[in-house]
Amino acid sequence: MQAPPVRATAIPSFTDALRRVESLLLSGGQRTARRNAWTSVLEDRRRAKDRVEAQRFLERAAAGPS
Repeated sequence: MQAPPVRATAIPSFTDALRRVESLLLSGGQRTARRNAWTSVLEDRRRAKDRVEAQRFLERAAAGPS
């Protein structure tokens, strides 16, 4: 007796499901604007992290050798 064939289709991720719902609810322009806004938020967070790291480095350098 042969085993039934195995399906090779991947189960969609939660992110994929959200994108599909988004595509149904939003027009293309709104979707692009939302993604651009989110990209800007992520970039702002990265720059803020870099500023904090630079500030800590400068404070340590100003304190001199331990």
